[in-house]
Amino acid sequence: MVNNIERQARKRAVLSTTINRYILEANPISSEELAEHFDLSSATIRNIFSELEDEGYLTHLYTSGGRVPTEKGYRYYVDSLLLQMQLMDEDKRSIMREYEKEINRMEDVLEETSKLIEQTTHYTGIVSFLEWQDKMFYKGLNRILEQPEFRDTGKMRLLIKAVEDKQRLLEIVNRDFSDEARVYIGSELNCPEMENCSLVVSSYRRKKKLQGRVAVLGPVRMEYRRIIPTLEYISDVLSEALGNLD
Repeated sequence: MVNNIERQARKRAVLSTTINRYILEANPISSEELAEHFDLSSATIRNIFSELEDEGYLTHLYTSGGRVPTEKGYRYYVDSLLLQMQLMDEDKRSIMREYEKEINRMEDVLEETSKLIEQTTHYTGIVSFLEWQDKMFYKGLNRILEQPEFRDTGKMRLLIKAVEDKQRLLEIVNRDFSDEARVYIGSELNCPEMENCSLVVSSYRRKKKLQGRVAVLGPVRMEYRRIIPTLEYISDVLSEALGNLD
């Protein structure tokens, strides 16, 4: 007999595994897949799915189809991950090498950072600078458009329009400005054109003064486990690099 503590732990594990697999596969996750993973019956997994769906963490696209995460599911997933995520040393070294290049102008450093974010995360990299009210750097919009969620041309056009409206995008990126890394999931962006996107944002400094934001824009089905620590590390290294500029 499974007690309530074990039951809740198993339910959290099923939710986490479902979200991890959906992020990687972009296909609804079936009870049969997880039954094999957890060495449980499909009926047991379906019961857990049903509970998670009733609680708003999962949903299904078709009556007989597998489950996909909801925004509430992603939010729980991200919040539970925040204290567990670490960047691999190899990834840190790769990022650090980019800042060892000889770049002396702040504008060039910020532009290179947007490229680095895109290349490292495989999503859109964004860098804002508070003193430039209408200027920002972003690279890799095509990275989002390659995702399965944006095969619909209508969604694609709306997203392109939203990203190209730089003033609006700046307002979103610079919202709630602080040192704390933030994750906005879907409707939390308050931008209908980006309802299928998530935005991970971190701040950078120059000589201890907050200067701007670095951000990653990608699908809601984003690899948060990798993206969040990557962006936080980039913001730290960028702050150090800017402190060394004349």
